Amino acid sequence: MATLLNISRSSGLDIGAMGTGKLTSLPQLERGRGAKSNEASRFDQHSAEFVDDGWSTLAELPRLKTEIFTETPKSIISRNTSPDISFDRSINPYRGCEHGCVYCYARPSHAYMGLSPGLDFESKLFIKPNAAQLLREELTAINYQARTLALGANTDPYQPIERDYRITRAVIEVLSEFNHPFGIVTKSATVLRDIDLLKPMAEKGLVKVAISITTLDGKLAREMEPRASTPMKRLAALEILSKAGIPTVVMMGPIIPGLNDVEIENILKAAGNSGVREAGYTMLRLPLEVKDIFKDWLEKTYPDKAQRIMSLVKSTRGGQENDPNFGTRMTGQGPYAWTIGRRFQLACQRLGLNENRVKLRTDLFNRPVQKGEQMALF
Repeated sequence: MATLLNISRSSGLDIGAMGTGKLTSLPQLERGRGAKSNEASRFDQHSAEFVDDGWSTLAELPRLKTEIFTETPKSIISRNTSPDISFDRSINPYRGCEHGCVYCYARPSHAYMGLSPGLDFESKLFIKPNAAQLLREELTAINYQARTLALGANTDPYQPIERDYRITRAVIEVLSEFNHPFGIVTKSATVLRDIDLLKPMAEKGLVKVAISITTLDGKLAREMEPRASTPMKRLAALEILSKAGIPTVVMMGPIIPGLNDVEIENILKAAGNSGVREAGYTMLRLPLEVKDIFKDWLEKTYPDKAQRIMSLVKSTRGGQENDPNFGTRMTGQGPYAWTIGRRFQLACQRLGLNENRVKLRTDLFNRPVQKGEQMALF
């Protein structure tokens, strides 16, 4: 039978309660997933791996199943002071993301749960069922001031489990009730389910929807972001949203030098034909564990391109594999990064993108009078 070695961990979590533990490079469990391993996080002192006993029993292991856990936070609005992000507050209804995007910069956050940023990140998901209730409480605070709130800043608010748990929809219902401005970033066509809420909000200038498209190549998308909507479905969603009068944005994030940067102009053109009027991009970021997860995926999926791609990545990061500094972390630096930025800018100019950016309104925010408070005289 298969043997699990080195299962000691420093995190203190119950491996049996959380599932399979720390698995490394096991093809039977990787099918349909983004990461190719489940390496220990930066906080763990030990890792584990399956070793075949010689009877080929590893081939009999079942596919990795998605497990759902409940998280009950005491607050739901996260705040940031980052100078290179256009919003200062966000909501993440879920922790972890089943889309499994191999390059996802949010993967390291799973380490705080005592889990691997690898396969654990996309198969052990945490839901926040009290998100809408918490949001209502925070918006009714007497000192709250409305500013655009981002849905999907860390993990996708429309990942597959949203179809069952509908936490994102409940959050939008509260935002709608308060006339609170918000933006959505997603890779899922499931956003169309909530068009009945988004359309009236858009008519008031209170919402815009950004859909991320990293490639038009279905095969590459399947390998890179295996459980996200296909590129064609994302384009169709942009078109439907645009025709409904909802401001749309195409996000090319991330641009990976030597892999998908050749598609910049084609993606922008396809999005423009779908009614999109705004566009943005980010360069590949490889913070903490993402670095090794991405390189492992690259070497196993595109071994003939891996060395060149990483060389180009380093050329945009001052010779390093990652640059965490404000001002350069989103767009990179150096000649290659400049070329990508210039190509993106020229393509947007030719297509008429970003000529008029929609600025969401904050003056319509409606905080209901709470019990015991005096109503305004005017």
